[in-house]
Amino acid sequence: MMTRLERRLAQQRQQRRLRQKRFLTIAAVLLAVAIVASAAYWWLGSGFKTKRASGLPFAEHKINILVLGVDERADDAGRSDTMFVVTVDTNTREVSVLSVPRDTRVKIPGFGWDKINHAYAEGGVKLSRQTVEDLLGLPIDYHVAVNFAGFYKIVDAIGGVTIQVDKRMYYEDPYDNLVIDFKPGVQRMDGKTAIKYVRYRGEDGDLGRIERQQKFLKAMLQEVTTPAVITRIPAIIKEVNAVLKTDMSQGEMLNLAKVLTDAYKQGLKTDTVPGRPGYIADISYWLPDIVALRSLIFQNQNIAMDDKQLAAAEKLGGEYERSIPHEMKIAEIPKSLQPVKTPAPADKTKPATDKPSAAPAGKQVSDKLRVTIINASGTADAGDKIAAIMKNQGFEIAGISTASAINRNTVVIAYTTNNAVVSKLTGLPFKYVLQVTKDDSKANQVSIVIGKDYASR
Repeated sequence: MMTRLERRLAQQRQQRRLRQKRFLTIAAVLLAVAIVASAAYWWLGSGFKTKRASGLPFAEHKINILVLGVDERADDAGRSDTMFVVTVDTNTREVSVLSVPRDTRVKIPGFGWDKINHAYAEGGVKLSRQTVEDLLGLPIDYHVAVNFAGFYKIVDAIGGVTIQVDKRMYYEDPYDNLVIDFKPGVQRMDGKTAIKYVRYRGEDGDLGRIERQQKFLKAMLQEVTTPAVITRIPAIIKEVNAVLKTDMSQGEMLNLAKVLTDAYKQGLKTDTVPGRPGYIADISYWLPDIVALRSLIFQNQNIAMDDKQLAAAEKLGGEYERSIPHEMKIAEIPKSLQPVKTPAPADKTKPATDKPSAAPAGKQVSDKLRVTIINASGTADAGDKIAAIMKNQGFEIAGISTASAINRNTVVIAYTTNNAVVSKLTGLPFKYVLQVTKDDSKANQVSIVIGKDYASR
């Protein structure tokens, strides 16, 4: 009998042929998010009651909707390869989206530790919902599961989506008969073109793909709030409803037009579950930072996190850390690293004690990010070389240090889940792993630990 890992490796060999369906799912769910999230305000405003049974102590004026993009196939139940939690504030009419990477390693009730997208395969929407609540500590009020069946028809129904392509995007896969080829600039995308945009995975990996999904969602919201589309909302809703599995009625979703406009005017806030990557053989995982995640959840709910709740998060975080298999390779900063400070080239005139000011909680992160570099590569000039690269990328160098021990991997650390910051830290021109750890006091800061892998290139 094959072990779980052996089964997973076999599944990896089948993924190439399944990619097209998976990415169709990614695109379809983005369309559903805007419709479902926007409708939530109207429901509660009309006396609709949330169906909370979890007893989790969160704001009554916040509605939380789990949205799953499901890769359904005839021979199995499928997996939820795209996952969002949409929160609607019924007082302010603000809408936020928390992206949960499909590789997030979690404890699935009754099945043990695995990727979160396997919860759907094991127990459908019900188990996925329970797993997400356990991970976030957040009550889920409604769910939506969507497959890829209506994607082309829906995008074309709203007349397409306009996207600013930020960089050259090229990918070719002869096995899927697929060529993705975008040049930078503003482009009007129909369904077939848009699906290539959201499925693209370049050097920035899953985090970069999530950033493009969130960008696509914002662009689609802009399209839906135009007068030409609003007049056709009922017909579009009927098309969306055909590809949705939800505990919400079609009649409720038909009342979204005003709230869609409000959500667009307010701006859509997007975050991603903070954490760091890990690998077993060729299988990738996203290891969530539970304390940082729970802090983010409380902040989004506008609730102060007390000592008891912090202790509970730390306890759960410890359980997650202890569960990590010994064979898993993780890129992170060892506690043994003790930097020996040297002055930064860009700050020679500043006092040694000068520190960047902390970003107030809830405030927008400054465009100018300050980078602290720790050279743990064993190569004397590696710090200066990385500093020059980051300055050319538009970052400010706050300091360069030399570590007292060698680190194996090069790690870039973001201290915010702000999508604009994370996207700036994807695709840097050197080998590294991106780690996201939320800390509002360091929201404008970035740390880079240069590892031995840099020296060996």
